[in-house]
Amino acid sequence: MKYHGEFLHGIAFAVNTIPDRCLSFQVMFTGIEEEDNIHGGAMWARMPITALVADEILDEAPERMDTHLAQPWDCSSRTHTVVKLDLLTASPWMCKIDNEFYKGKYMFTVDFTDSDISDCPAQHKQNHVIQLMDAGKWTGNIIALPNNRVRATSPALWVTGEGAPDFRPSQHIHAAEIHDSYTDPEITFNNLYKETKNGRTNENKVRSKRKVNRKKSR
Repeated sequence: MKYHGEFLHGIAFAVNTIPDRCLSFQVMFTGIEEEDNIHGGAMWARMPITALVADEILDEAPERMDTHLAQPWDCSSRTHTVVKLDLLTASPWMCKIDNEFYKGKYMFTVDFTDSDISDCPAQHKQNHVIQLMDAGKWTGNIIALPNNRVRATSPALWVTGEGAPDFRPSQHIHAAEIHDSYTDPEITFNNLYKETKNGRTNENKVRSKRKVNRKKSR
């Protein structure tokens, strides 16, 4: 196949999430490594994550990964948020791929909402976008793994554990207004300024308690 295995320098500057597909990126080519710059400023939409390689000097180009290894769970919604979890950027991550562990450099996280899958506590998954390091034939590839395929390391902040954590996916939706108490207006609207039986407000009660506490402290 013509151009197979060749690379062009570019900038991936936007991400697209289509349900039941892998992450795809808007890429702008710079043309800086070409003798005759014909690609500078040209763009490609929805470039799959498996087509991206880190912008670093490598001994040799990484081997292309199968999609189910690079991103084991497809996007669950078109609605997403991109966030960089600064606390987790300092040290390498351990990434489990095809039953082997490799080091990775965290880049950012894509989180999903507004679909039955992404909003279900038992099914929701994030995609942590990571550059593979010291991963043999895959070094330099960009991957996207969920929480249960990675482990963040940071010797200055915590000791990295070993073995499988004793976690199970949550089956519950946590919300205040589904509680039975919300059918009782006396409880629902019992705010700081609600009058009590003696005509005083909750705010005045708080102030009175403060005065009492001050007297006791003297």
